[in-house]
Amino acid sequence: NREGLLNAVADAGFAELTRRLAAVRRGDAVETLRAVLDTHLDFAMEKPRLFELMFLSLRPGARQFPGDFRAGASPTANVAVELIEEGMRRGDLRPGDAWEITLETGALLQGMVMLYLGGRIGMEAEEFRALCHRSFRRYFDGIRA
Repeated sequence: NREGLLNAVADAGFAELTRRLAAVRRGDAVETLRAVLDTHLDFAMEKPRLFELMFLSLRPGARQFPGDFRAGASPTANVAVELIEEGMRRGDLRPGDAWEITLETGALLQGMVMLYLGGRIGMEAEEFRALCHRSFRRYFDGIRA
């Protein structure tokens, strides 16, 4: 049925994005998180309708915070949590709830992408990417150790 098809398409998108995220080179936590940001932005710009289906569309079967996330059911969130926890262990990031930080950064990214794709941010793609980097820099400055 339609719902099953949409979930299958979204799941395939999550699998692809998870593969891309797994390939991000790790280093300093903030630099790694910037690379994760760019990976998400690349995906959103290359496949805007798929990104919208995955993250912004109401659909049965979509994973929900906190239950599904904390249970490890979100492949993209799992990668982000692992990177954030690693940064906390190394002392790059202040201690905190890695799941909540993942939700916050995801909400910032997805909200900005939604506004951009919806024509509410009047910038060329590279200007938009720079705006995202400035916004995330301000956020990262708040969680950096």
